[in-house]
Amino acid sequence: MKHDVFELRRGRTPLLISMPHVGREIPEDQRHRYVERALGSEDTDWHLEPLYAPLAEQLGAGLLIPRYSRYLIDLNRPPEDTPMYPGASNTELCPTRFFTGEPLYRDGQAPDAEEKQRRVQTYWAPYHQALQGELQRLRQEHGHALLFEAHSIRSELPWLFEGRLPDLNIGTVEGKSCRQATRQAMEIVLSSQSDFSWVVDGRFKGGYITRQYGRPELGQQAVQLEMCYRCYMVEGEMGFTGYELDDACVERVRPVLSMLLQGYLLANPSRKSEGGQGGGA
Repeated sequence: MKHDVFELRRGRTPLLISMPHVGREIPEDQRHRYVERALGSEDTDWHLEPLYAPLAEQLGAGLLIPRYSRYLIDLNRPPEDTPMYPGASNTELCPTRFFTGEPLYRDGQAPDAEEKQRRVQTYWAPYHQALQGELQRLRQEHGHALLFEAHSIRSELPWLFEGRLPDLNIGTVEGKSCRQATRQAMEIVLSSQSDFSWVVDGRFKGGYITRQYGRPELGQQAVQLEMCYRCYMVEGEMGFTGYELDDACVERVRPVLSMLLQGYLLANPSRKSEGGQGGGA
């Protein structure tokens, strides 16, 4: 299913992989607002679609992929623009700064309240309508829905967090967005490998989508993975040095991602054959 602002590829299992920050486009009528540097969309979750697509095909998972850059509107922020992490630096619904802290917009060109609302209606709402509709379809077809939020980020961003992130950062909103068995399945997979450092519900506990759509009591779970760029791309000690996939890194990380997704499915087998409609503990 293709829409002007997203693409939905339906799978054959209860699993849907959402990638709200892989979009890179900035509409032509908005480009004049931004500083030149912003037009490169450097804070994109780079190359997650080609990284995850073979796994989705293998496991029968669906994919939800946006077209436009988070610099236009952040699909993983609430429409009322409340901060996700009180007391820390937060990016906004319509971000005004790079992840390094510098302004995204030319002087006087940041969106006003009217423009923000237009962007919500034009770009944010269709993505969330598709997400909600697909999760409802999965619940009806399989008895429950499993949402996996795929994200990536630079390993070090002093404006947003202190120090260096673990390689793999699982977020379950302190266990509220999924069943305990699901959280344990993630931890078992991560504990079974030694190539990547990891944490569950550390600095990134889950953004708006994980918090909004993770409703295990309704048979609808959500888990977020914030993965450092260095896991699958070239990243120097002092920051990001290239936007290309590193084949050797991909070969190391993709099996771990596969095990995480398989663990998610195995911990929550489809109840299609039982005729279930929702529910779940």
